[in-house]
Order: sequence, then structure tokens, then C-alpha cells
Amino acid sequence: MGRGRLRIYLGAAPGVGKTYAMLAEAHRRVERGTDCVVACAAHHDRPRTLAALAGLERVPARQTGPGGAPGASAAGTEDSRADMDVDAVLARRPAVALVDDLAHTNAPGARNAKRWRDVEELLAAGIEVISTVNIQHLESLGDVVESITGVREPDTVPDEVVRRADQIELVDMSPQALRRRLAHGNVYRPDEVDAALSNYFRPGNLTALRELALLWTADRVDEYLQQYRGEHGIRSTWQARERIVVGLTGGPEGRTLIRRAARMAAKGSGSEILAVHIARSDGLTSASPKELAVQRTLVEDLGGSFHHVVGDDVPHALLEFARGVNATQVVLGSSRRRTWQYVLGPGVGATVARDSGTDLDVHIVTHEEVARGRGLPVARGRALGRNRVLWGWLTGVAGPALLTLLLSHTGADLGLANDMLLFLSMTVASALLGGLAPSLASAAFGSLLLNWFFAPPLYRFTVADPKNVVALAVFFGVAVAVASVVDLAARRTQQAARLRAESQVLSYLAGSVLRVGVPQASPGGESALEALLERVRETFSMESAALLERAGDTEPWTSAGRVGPRPVDRPEDADVDVPVGDHLALALSGRVLPAEDRRVLGAFAAQAAVVLDRQKLVDQAEEARKLAEGNRIRTALLAAVSHDLRTPLAGIKAAVSSLRSDDVEWSEEDQAELLAGIEAGADRLDHLVGNLLDMSRLQTGTVTPLLRPTDLDEVVPMALGGVPDGSADLDIPETLPMVEVDRGLLERAVANVVENAVKYSPGAAPVLVSASALAQRVELRVVDRGPGVPDEAKERIFEPFQRFGDAPRGAGVGLGLAVARGFAEAMGGTLAAEDTPGGGLTMVLTLRAVPPAAPPPPSPAPSLEKAGPT
Repeated sequence: MGRGRLRIYLGAAPGVGKTYAMLAEAHRRVERGTDCVVACAAHHDRPRTLAALAGLERVPARQTGPGGAPGASAAGTEDSRADMDVDAVLARRPAVALVDDLAHTNAPGARNAKRWRDVEELLAAGIEVISTVNIQHLESLGDVVESITGVREPDTVPDEVVRRADQIELVDMSPQALRRRLAHGNVYRPDEVDAALSNYFRPGNLTALRELALLWTADRVDEYLQQYRGEHGIRSTWQARERIVVGLTGGPEGRTLIRRAARMAAKGSGSEILAVHIARSDGLTSASPKELAVQRTLVEDLGGSFHHVVGDDVPHALLEFARGVNATQVVLGSSRRRTWQYVLGPGVGATVARDSGTDLDVHIVTHEEVARGRGLPVARGRALGRNRVLWGWLTGVAGPALLTLLLSHTGADLGLANDMLLFLSMTVASALLGGLAPSLASAAFGSLLLNWFFAPPLYRFTVADPKNVVALAVFFGVAVAVASVVDLAARRTQQAARLRAESQVLSYLAGSVLRVGVPQASPGGESALEALLERVRETFSMESAALLERAGDTEPWTSAGRVGPRPVDRPEDADVDVPVGDHLALALSGRVLPAEDRRVLGAFAAQAAVVLDRQKLVDQAEEARKLAEGNRIRTALLAAVSHDLRTPLAGIKAAVSSLRSDDVEWSEEDQAELLAGIEAGADRLDHLVGNLLDMSRLQTGTVTPLLRPTDLDEVVPMALGGVPDGSADLDIPETLPMVEVDRGLLERAVANVVENAVKYSPGAAPVLVSASALAQRVELRVVDRGPGVPDEAKERIFEPFQRFGDAPRGAGVGLGLAVARGFAEAMGGTLAAEDTPGGGLTMVLTLRAVPPAAPPPPSPAPSLEKAGPT
């Protein structure tokens, strides 16, 4: 009996239709004659789900009794609290069992703690299972979902359980459609709809959860595709989507290739760029680390990824990588080799194009470096120390002489073959100690000594036996070969150790700097550039490091960033300087670095230049934004002064002029009406000027809130004093936690929001001001039933001097909401606009809740050493 198959319906949120889709699949299978039963279905009393359950056989659920203990089974009572009766399902042995809510936690005392373990039992018994789960119930996404919704899901299922499913089907629904479904009462009871729409089912939450579900499902589809291709030995490319591989050599043409690939990717939706550099396994390469660092930054800025692959056969390694990632196109540059070098082979580009096959398109891109040649790989092994070379020469020269003296005086006749082996050991020892030169000298010197002292006729450089001539020649050849191999192995070992250290440094550089989109200051106030310079100083044990720049060739050098004591002001004064372009240099002081250290230092210098450029661009963009904002504010202020501020002044002047007129005899009622108009105009003018002053303080950054714990029910009622009685209903629970705010700023922000809501709300529908606690924050919601605001205008209404729709010119200068949001953000909160279910606009003011006080620590137990005798 084989294992049963598992099919899962995955949803982004409750109410998207997972259970309904599962039941619809069950009806289809029953119509085809499949033995299908409902083992557990959480219908939540939803009419459509109950209708879908009709006509399906249902295994009675094990209902939990008081205290969570399992109670008697009862048919037709399945809900979210009921546990599946595993024994009853196993005894029934259907072909297919429907098990809703895979992440459900069973009641204490149940057979298994989790429902997914119940499902595992059914699968092991050969029963096919169809189940459902929401994306927020996946174990790995718990923290992500909590940061989005503010709610920690207690019921989770391991990702691997869902990934092992034979089929996963995404039940997708747009946030707008799901919110309409909730508003129509198809998911929750009418009394729960407003709370759900205002909290968990907000458009932002649903959009983020939907994106999580889509991305997780896409990754699962990609895994299944790779698994299928591997199981069936498929080497050809399946063009499911465009993946463009860019082959980089580390040469200057790489940037051209990356930009060309980016333009190709922009022509198709969902295209992916993968830049790859193939390095030889021996570590010898002519690639420029500085150029590779710049190219890596460029490809990541364009939304691609950078990969480093080791392979001695570059065309083969490149094609294997492209087929491994299911690439559809490969972009290579025209060869930089000169014409005569083609005698050595066709080149990488031609070989890749020849071997790519029909499923992989190869693009050869021309560039400025074509046929200009390229440097040959140069070994950069660390030079041997002077003492080691000296000992190598002593071993290579004095060792054979001492060995000859020893063999001659002892009279031991070991035979010419054994004597050669002894002399060969001296050659190997000199190669290990001093390198190739001492070992070659040892081989030549040893051959002469063997000929003179041990090959007959003795004490002559002639050889009587031709066999000995061959033996001496073989000895010399073997000695030279062994010495070369030993010297090469020793140098390669040293190179490997150095390259390993370099790779660790470059790995840090790639991980901590190259992946940073925008340089930001560290918690200690240290900028990204200063952190990079400090890393350079520590890596190379220098006293100080500075990045110097100048505007032109004749301009003085200025410091863009510096660390360490006594940094230099000019590259000429530094112990080591690395130019980066024409007007930028990295200057180090402390000691002179060997030539081999400049390779890694060049990568640091290139990245320092990139960080500096990004920092300048960020500063320029911020300055431009401030200038544009200032110009817009000034233009709007002139418009406001020219009309909105003159309107109440004109009314006041007209009323005063009427009262002072001698031509008309005003009654007491008329005089009172004119005085009331004067007072109303003055109040309105005071309100407008107050908002202008508040916005001016926000724009100049002079608002300094005095934060302290405050109860909302002490401040919010005071903010409603500016609206007519009965125009707003207040619902502030006394159990709310305190919030950390500035009372004056909060009162002004709430007053502006409420006044705006009352202005647009119909007279018969009062504005609702309510508050609730959510995680570590408190939300104050101002709900009106007015015309509402379209989604595309929800952010625009918070900009200064903005009035939405057909608001009359006399309704204000459009600063109330801008001031309210500015005050909210100054206190560490947020102010956002949402649609009111059934029509209208809801303003959500989110404030930080004061954390509960920690319980006092328990008093320490008395020390036994200090305790007296009992």
C-alpha cells in the first residue's frame, strides 16, 4: 500500500475561498464516482460554504467539551473548534478525505497536537487528502506576517509539510474584491465586519499578504520545474521566462554588456539578469578586482544578481551555468584577443555560440576594447623570505658536498643507484626551502659529484660504462623535474593561502557594502564611507586612511572621508596611494604595502568611490526635493494669501463699515448679526493663520514635542470643542493603554482631523471617533460618511494647500490634514486615510503605546555565608 497524495489550497487571507474550492473539487470527484468524504470542514456558518457541504458524506467530528477535553462525536457540528476523528476516518478508509485548516491546533488531550500530524497518519494509510492553509500560517513567515498585520498567528505548520504536497493550488483574490466580500457579509457576521475591515483586512495588509502568497507559490513552481527537469534528464532550456546570463571577464567591456542586457530585459515583463564571472581553479586570472567590484555594483543596481563560478574550461562552465538556471539568452562581448592569437583557438564567444544549441540564444556585443589584447595571467605567489632562500642554497650546495664527504670516508659501497637517490633527496630539500634556483643548482652540483666520486673511472669527468651515462642523465632530468614540481606546489600552496585570505576580505566587502542600496549612517553616527575606510585601515594594518578628491587637475585636494590619527591631505604625502579616476585617490599612511596587496586595495578603492558617488547623489536628491517643496509651498502660500485670507478680511471690513455708516439706522438684531459676522470672520482668520504658522514650524523643523504618557480620554474630548454639538460621537474605552504623545500637538492634530470629517460628513450622520489597541500601538479612527476619496488621491490630501473635489474656496487653505500628519509624525506616529465600509473616509491616527511596567525583580535570597547560625 503506497502513501497517499496531498493536495493543498493555499490562500493569502481568510475568506478568499479555499474551503469553497476544496468542496467544489469534492463534488467533481463524487460525480466521477470517487469515494470522497469530509473529514473536517470549518464552515464558520457561512451560507455558501454550508450549501457546498450539502450532498457530501461527512465523518462526525470529535467535538471538544468543557475544558478542552474531547467530547462525544456529533455529525453536522464541524467548526473551527472541532477536531478531526482520525480513528473514524481510518476505519472508514475513503479514497479521498477533505481536511480543512491544516495548521489547526487540536484540543489538549487529542491524539496529535497539530492537525497536520493527523493528516500525516491519513497519508501513511494510503488515503489521499485535500486540505487548505493560509500563507500566514507558514512557520517561516510568522515574523514577517506579524510585522505586517501586528498579529502573531498561534497556529502554524512547518513549511516543509506544505512543500512536500504533491499539488499546491493558489486561491487568489484581489484585496478590493475580498473587502467587498467582507462588506457584503459573506465572511463574517455583520457586527464583526467593521472591526475586520479596520484592522486585519486593511488594503495594505491584504496586498502584502497576497504578494507573500504569490512569491511563495512562484518559488514552489520553480522548485518543481527544476526537480522535473532533473528527474527526466532534460538539459535543454525551457523558456518559461526570459533569463539573461551576462558573461564577465573582469575587463572594461563588462559595463557595456550589463547595460545591453538590462535593455534587453526591459523589453519583456519578468525578465531576470544573471551576471557571471568564471574564474580558473588555480586562482590565476587577469581579471581586475576593481572592475569586477564596479560591475557587481552596476548589475545589482539594475536589479540583477552577480555569480562567481570556478571552472577551467570557461565555455563549458558558462554553458553549464546558463542551462542550470534555465537561461534563455547569453550575452558575451567580442573577443579582446589580437588576430594572431586566434591560432591558439576559436575563443570563448565562438565556442559558446557553437555549443549553445537551438534553445539558447547567444548575443555577441561589440565594444571599444575589441582586438586590443589582454594581459596574460601572472603568478603572484608570496616571495620567500631571505632566511629560507639562504637555507635553500646551503642545503642545495653544502648538502651534496657533506654527503659526498660522508660516503667517501665511511667506505660504504651503496651502489650508484642508491647514491643517486641520496643526492636526489638533497635536491628536493633545497626546493622545499629555497625554491627553484637552489634546487637546480643542487641538481647540477650533485650530478658533477656523482660523476667525479662515484661513477667509474673515479676522479675523472668521463664515464666508462654507457649505462652510467644514461643513469646520470636520468638523474639530472628527474632532479630538475622533481625540483620544479615541488617548487610549484609550494608556491601554489602559498598562493592558495593568500587568495583565501583575499577572498575573505572581498566577501566582507561584497556582503557589507556592495549590497547597500543607499549609504546610511551607522548607529554610532559613522557613515558608510567612514566604515569602509576603517575596514581598509584594519585590513592592511595602516595608521590612517583617507579618500581625497579635487574638482580639477589644478585644484587642491579635499578630504571626502578620513579615519585614524594624522591622515594625509595629499596623495603625494601618503605611503600608499591608489588613484580612482582622474580626481579621486585613496591615501594610506603607516607603511609601504607590497605589490600583491594592491589587488585587494584596488577593490576597496573602487567601492569607496561608488559609496562616495551614491552619497553625493542622495544629498543632491534631498536638496532638490527640499527646493522643489519650498517652491511649491511659496506658490501655494501666495495663492492662499491672495484669496482665502482676504475673504474673511473682506467680510470683517464690510461689517465694520456697515456699523459705522450714518446712512442706515441699524436695529439691535442687525447690529448683533453684524458683530457675530465680525467674530466669525476673526475666528476663521485666526484658524487660518494658526495653520500657516504650524506648517511653517513643520517645514523648518522647529517642532519639538514633549512626549509623556497620556490617556486618550483626557485629550480627545477637548479636541472636539471646535465642532457643533452632536456632530461627533466619541467611543474611547477606558481600558486602552496610555500613549506617549505631546498633549498639545495631539489635541491640535485630532481637532484638525475631526473638523475636516465634520465638514464633509452629511448632517444626519455624525462622525464617529473611536480608539482600539493593536499590538504595541493604539489606533484612533475618525469615521465619516461623506463622499470619500479615490485611492489615487488618498496621499495627495495630506499635502499642504490641497483641497479635494468641489470644496468651496472659502472652506480653508487646505492645511488641516497636512498639519495633523506633521504633528503625528513628530510624535512618532502615523496618519493615513482608508475607505469607510459603506461609503465615506476613515482617518487612522496610529500612536505608540506605553509599554507595561516590568514586574519588580524578586528579592534575592539571603546568602548562606552571611546567614547566622540557626
